[in-house]
Amino acid sequence: MVLVSAITAGCGSNANSGSNEPEKAVTTVTYCSDPDNEQHKGIRDGYSFELWNQYGKGDACMTLGEGALFKGHWSGIENYLARRGYSYDNTKHHNEIGRFSSKYNCIYEPGTESGNSYLSIYGWTVDPLIEFYIVEDWRRWIPSMAEGTENMGSFEVDGSIYDVYVSLRENQPSIQGQQTFKQYFSIRRDVRNKGNIDISAHFDFWESLGMDLGKFYEVTFVVEGYRSNGKFEFTELEINVE
Repeated sequence: MVLVSAITAGCGSNANSGSNEPEKAVTTVTYCSDPDNEQHKGIRDGYSFELWNQYGKGDACMTLGEGALFKGHWSGIENYLARRGYSYDNTKHHNEIGRFSSKYNCIYEPGTESGNSYLSIYGWTVDPLIEFYIVEDWRRWIPSMAEGTENMGSFEVDGSIYDVYVSLRENQPSIQGQQTFKQYFSIRRDVRNKGNIDISAHFDFWESLGMDLGKFYEVTFVVEGYRSNGKFEFTELEINVE
């Protein structure tokens, strides 16, 4: 399901504003999954977006706002990912694209009754096929709790220590269908829902540990939920490449 709506923003001709500037209409687009459409993806305002809800179960929606902004909610789901950022064509490594960073503020409200959730920088590479996360906040469970996850070390950046892990996913969904691939995680000890992230510092540290990254498919901000419920809204989001 896709819903398009328009809202007005700005002072306009409000008598209390002291401004005669016209109000700006902001068009939002909401995507919701169902059993026949578990995925919605595309590009809007120069930013890629994707809603993926495994099996199309439950109530899972994502609303695109102005620029990179987005919000969403989920309940009764198997695995929900809503993400927005930049997509690439699998031909360049990160250092051929540029230095990545982000500034964000997210109202992040996952439930705590069951399942888990991440607020994270997220993406994929190919050759090798890697799924990666820079986890800023989470609920109930993180990969370090999983059997077989390897602790690769820790480093300090952006005002906190991040613990780095590698895990192996066997015959699981990926950008190339069902595959076996590695996941890389940087998990922030001092969780937060706003701030600045030096994304490339994580890429550099991973590679210094022998955690090779391939050619880039995407760099995004994601909210993920697994067998849980919740909602979120980014009130500020920049993903920068220099």
